[in-house]
Amino acid sequence: MLRAALVAAILVAGTGGADRELSVSAAASLSDVLRQVAALYETRTGERVLLNVAASNTLARQIAAGAAADVFISADEAQMDAVAQHVVPGSRVDLLSNQLAIAVPDDRPHPFPSARALTDAAVRRIAVGDPAAVPAGVYAKAYLERLGIWSAIAPKVVPVGSVRLALAAVENGAADAALVYRTDVVTARRARAAFVVPAGEGPRIVYPAAALRRGANQEGARRFLDLLRSSEAAAIFERAGFTPLHRQATAR
Repeated sequence: MLRAALVAAILVAGTGGADRELSVSAAASLSDVLRQVAALYETRTGERVLLNVAASNTLARQIAAGAAADVFISADEAQMDAVAQHVVPGSRVDLLSNQLAIAVPDDRPHPFPSARALTDAAVRRIAVGDPAAVPAGVYAKAYLERLGIWSAIAPKVVPVGSVRLALAAVENGAADAALVYRTDVVTARRARAAFVVPAGEGPRIVYPAAALRRGANQEGARRFLDLLRSSEAAAIFERAGFTPLHRQATAR
């Protein structure tokens, strides 16, 4: 109870009010849900949250090149590992998990019985985040290799710069299917999930979060990470389809 009260007090107190800003670089798949968390943070602290949303590998390159973000939230551990020297020691936490899903146009009549349906002749173009760099693409390739069908569908794969671009390719008719996160399909207007990879069968998807050394608002980064791990943020993430991996109680 005492710890919960202290966390709440820190969040409410802030350090600079409306004249302070917090820069958060976050994976593209978090763009919608983080706007809700950011709004909660802004209400509690008076600080403005600046969201820089892109593919995790793009964000990692920016950080390595000197971008002065306060917080980084990656869609995989590899991109966080790549900027380890820029992370505030002890601040890194495994925040969320997710599941892969196959998105198809919303007028497709039947769901896929399994991911093996991607080998069907009717599926001619499959949009995937670049399997060499984008976390969603890395996860997707690993999963399809495990199924033994990657070599069969590789000629159909259209690599794109982020998981949201893969979803957009289905929605605008440029692809017949896309490998994305389950949470991405929830946000789609003209696509639906034909198949969701069961949590126990797919790759281990982890979103780590950490404060960054070059950040100008170190106290704000600590407060934002506390909020990300709170029960209130967990409820927001769960409604969006994510699985929180780290909870921290907060006073209500």
